[in-house]
Amino acid sequence: MDTFVLNSFTTFGQQALWSLNGTLIDLGNDYRRHMSGGSLIISNLDKDQDTGIYQCLAFNTKGSILSRKASVQFAYLDNFKTQAVRSTVNVREGQGVVLLCGPPAHSGELTFAWIFNQYPHFVQQDSRRFISQETGSLYIAKVEPSDVGNYTCVVNNTITKEKVLSSPTPLVLRSDGVMGEYEPKIEVHFPESIPAAKESFVKLECFALGNPVPEISWRRTSGVPFPSKVKMKNANAVLEIPNFQQEDTGTYECIAENRRGKNTARGRISFHAKPHWFQTMADTVLSIHQKLFWECKANGKPKPSYSWLRNGEHLITEGRIQIENGALSIAALNLSDAGMYQCVAENKHGIIYSSAQLMVLASPPSFSKSPIKAVLKARLGSEVTLECKPQASPPAISLWKKDNEMLQRNERITLFSNGTLKITNVTRSDASNYMCIAKNQFGSASTSGRLIVTEPTRITVRPTNTEIIVGESIVLPCQIAYDPALDVSFSWAFNGLLIDFQQDSDHFERVGGSVSGDLMIRNIQLNHGGKYVCVIDTDVESLSTSAILVVKGPPGPPDKVTVEEITDSTAQLSWTPGRDNGSPITGYIIQCRTPFTVGWQAVDTVPEVINGNTLTATVVGLNAWVEYEFRIVAQNSVGLGEPSPASAKTKTEDTIPDTAPTDIGGGGGTKSELVITWEPVSEELQNGEGFGYIIALRPVGTVTWTRAIISTPGVARYVFHNDTIPPFSPFDVKVGAFNNRGEGPFSSIATVYSAEDVPSVAPKRVIPRIVSATQIEVIWEAVSAIPERVLGYEVMYWEDDTKPDTVGKVRISGNYTVVNITGLNSNTAYYLAVSACNTAGPGPQSVPINITTKKPPPDRAPLNVQWSMIGSTLSLQWDPVVATEKESKVTGYLVLLKRHRYNDMNYYVTNKTSVELNLSSNDNYLIQIKAMSEGGEGLGSEPIHIHKLSMGARGSDARCLNPFNLSAALISALLCFV
Repeated sequence: MDTFVLNSFTTFGQQALWSLNGTLIDLGNDYRRHMSGGSLIISNLDKDQDTGIYQCLAFNTKGSILSRKASVQFAYLDNFKTQAVRSTVNVREGQGVVLLCGPPAHSGELTFAWIFNQYPHFVQQDSRRFISQETGSLYIAKVEPSDVGNYTCVVNNTITKEKVLSSPTPLVLRSDGVMGEYEPKIEVHFPESIPAAKESFVKLECFALGNPVPEISWRRTSGVPFPSKVKMKNANAVLEIPNFQQEDTGTYECIAENRRGKNTARGRISFHAKPHWFQTMADTVLSIHQKLFWECKANGKPKPSYSWLRNGEHLITEGRIQIENGALSIAALNLSDAGMYQCVAENKHGIIYSSAQLMVLASPPSFSKSPIKAVLKARLGSEVTLECKPQASPPAISLWKKDNEMLQRNERITLFSNGTLKITNVTRSDASNYMCIAKNQFGSASTSGRLIVTEPTRITVRPTNTEIIVGESIVLPCQIAYDPALDVSFSWAFNGLLIDFQQDSDHFERVGGSVSGDLMIRNIQLNHGGKYVCVIDTDVESLSTSAILVVKGPPGPPDKVTVEEITDSTAQLSWTPGRDNGSPITGYIIQCRTPFTVGWQAVDTVPEVINGNTLTATVVGLNAWVEYEFRIVAQNSVGLGEPSPASAKTKTEDTIPDTAPTDIGGGGGTKSELVITWEPVSEELQNGEGFGYIIALRPVGTVTWTRAIISTPGVARYVFHNDTIPPFSPFDVKVGAFNNRGEGPFSSIATVYSAEDVPSVAPKRVIPRIVSATQIEVIWEAVSAIPERVLGYEVMYWEDDTKPDTVGKVRISGNYTVVNITGLNSNTAYYLAVSACNTAGPGPQSVPINITTKKPPPDRAPLNVQWSMIGSTLSLQWDPVVATEKESKVTGYLVLLKRHRYNDMNYYVTNKTSVELNLSSNDNYLIQIKAMSEGGEGLGSEPIHIHKLSMGARGSDARCLNPFNLSAALISALLCFV
């Protein structure tokens, strides 16, 4: 780019100055920068000299204001470092792999793609392959033979449109068999905390390696479903949230799952917003010595802070000037206070400016903007007001003259302090010339006009109330007699709204001459019925006349709907008819509404069909003890009318229940209990007060029922307790309903089992074994030959009997008699007890056993690892790891040896700080050393990679055979270890 323009829109007469990083730009001594119309133009852009924050100061004779700040940065994209070929990636079929792009130095947004073998064969993304637009890396969840080939990373700069290609990365299949199935491993995930600006575009990436290929799904941990704007792309590997809003905040979870297991990644998106004005100040004109008060308010997250500028310089509270957040006040204005003011609201996401001009005036009176009209008109006998409103700072004192004589107050003439003149009961003698004279300390001025007195206007022809049939036309007359000196206009209003003759030209038209305002209505519709008002406006008065136009149509709503008599299932109704709108009513329809219905429903009646002459009917088929409202709809040959107002709410009488509870079931509970459950009867079907349930039960095979009463309608569970109830025995159960009127029907009989008893014997031979500093294994002897069922076991563990919050438990189902307790504190004494359990809960605990976890292993890895190869013999040595007093003593060292070809792991244990290993010269190896202790394994050393071509070499740590200085994690990714 050779030339760059920073726009600053200045108007005629304004000038501008520009600053860079807070320092004014001296355009006189800068050949590369110049201004045009306020805009700053930079030629031959230089990355070092022109990068930074720019701001414009615009000024004219009224004052000056600052622009928003603009940041200038330079986009670029370097080439990849020169290299012949990237290291070959060896991978087994079925294994996952990550090919790293490692984009070169750049500025500006990048996009990534990968070429397979040769251009233009690009890698296509699907559920098995994914290209991260965050890192550029290519992820293959499960490698297939068709994936073998060369892969080239393509990096594009979206701003400069530059494109660079990496060297090819060869991907080959190893010959040591197919990789078995394994659970998903998420390799691409989003941060745990993600701030997002209002209305921004949020994109989250999530992809996992695994065999079979994992399926990706998304959810919000709050359970709130995604709105329709949220999109998932690339086989759900990308979640997009456009136009981010406050309601989109929350914790988002990505789930990768296959039949071997699942893995999850979470992140919380929080809402941020730059300031936004919802109250600003406006240009203000005040007189000298008056007080200024301006206030501006802005929304934003975090809440913005405020500051004030006058002519580009910050204002501070002192003397007459008071500043409090977004409010500015200046007492006793003087001329020096005039200028351009800016309110500035700022938070960490942005800064906004609001500008206004303050003008402070000190001037003699002037009528240039508000002279009295040259000709004024008033109706004989009316009231007229003449306003005197000079522009003056400070305000002027006003006097009135009539025909050059000073006007005095009397019973008809009022002179107000603001200069207004009012004349009541105007006579012909009031017709004259009137002059207002205004004065203040800076001078005086005057304005005058002539008052003409006119005759009253009369309406000579008025519209009359009329009935008309739909589709016909009519003319409503409106004619007047008026004084020729007046200007006259006609308008019509329909039902209180002014008629727009242009918009409603299909039906309405003004007809007649200058003294006529007749209204023609063509092709009248039902909605044209109503009140029409003709309004006559003249220079001095306004008159009106009206008429009602009735258009025949469907009936009006019936009225006075009354419930005359009501039983438990019927209601006797009466009503009065509404208007028939010129067409006889032919029938009525009755509708009802209850607290249990959605809207109004038609009901059955006697008689079944209600003719237009009938004003009573009986509604049938109602539910007992339910509150009803009724309404009536009339119909005629035109159609159905509007419904009547609803009747008063009336409740039907009560009666015995006629509906039995359903879904009888139960079971469980504690010893000597029979738990019974059912689906409650809805309130609509309870038929009266005092509703409750009758529970009847008996042991299966017996004939005598035991009954229990529950008087709470909403209860759906009953527990029968009797010490003689055998555990887990079957009962016949039925549930009926009752209310204050009597008992209703019972449900059908269901079989429910009583609660079983907890196991009566505690497990024996409980043996704990310390596995590590944080893990204990517990073994016990199974409980057998007892009458109760044993469905599993529960292991309780605690640190101290006096600290209930330290109690934990692990429960397992089935016949397992061993469990691992993990997540324990190191070097801590624990108590353990085991109990057998079933649906009734846990039985008695075994005798508590005390055991103390080991001290933790050292938290340091072996350092200064040295190695050398002589032939096929690898010699390793390292510095010893010394445990602290709070750590477990080092008992030896574990050397982990992983062979690439067979993808297996061998372990070698030694109590020395050196070891010799015989390696195959036809394989690659990964080696790591850990300290061992009673508390477990310590941290591993930096991994060492031994290549089959490195036999006879020597080195230290993992950096000797790493010509590209790659991290251990990166080496692992390139070698495709799972």
